[in-house]
Amino acid sequence: MRLNKGQLYIISAPSGTGKTTISRRLLKVLPNIRESVSYTTRSPRAGEIDTVDYIFVSVETFRDMLKNNAFIEYAEVHGNLYGTALATIQEVLSEGNDVLLDIDTQGARQIRNKHIKATSIFIIPPSIDALYQRLKKRNTESDEVIHRRVEKARDEVREGMLYDYIIVNDNLDQALRELSSIITANRVRGNCIDKDWVEKTFHI
Repeated sequence: MRLNKGQLYIISAPSGTGKTTISRRLLKVLPNIRESVSYTTRSPRAGEIDTVDYIFVSVETFRDMLKNNAFIEYAEVHGNLYGTALATIQEVLSEGNDVLLDIDTQGARQIRNKHIKATSIFIIPPSIDALYQRLKKRNTESDEVIHRRVEKARDEVREGMLYDYIIVNDNLDQALRELSSIITANRVRGNCIDKDWVEKTFHI
């Protein structure tokens, strides 16, 4: 039985840093942690499953949820709306599981401004040149787009300095170990222990 209550983790990084790969590997190796499923107004892509990859809703439904303050963060990207519902987070946390929320610095700022309790982790590449080479190696975008992403990364790294933890992804296995260590250490911190369970179990 776990002694700690579920906790919320925010993970952000510039495009091409390896955040998605690290997050997916973490979910496979660390028990009792779930990835948050965001709401979106865009159409499902081939192979995507509703409520697994995203929760697909209409623009009208999304805007109604906005009016009711249902989201702890949201953003408009390329004409589509994306948001994280508080109810989704609370449901996972109430089950005693941690939540991994993969969002950008804008979304993290919204959560920080709302004073929602969360541990924030920012992943950076070993250098700006390394980031450029990784984006170039993808061979999916033009040089112009890559340069824009690199310039955006500078701003994101600047804001990433406000996060609780910084991980340099120079080695994928090492970065995964560091991320796992952060979560494992948080789980046994005194202020994260489920004190009601301890008092009931030990009759104190």
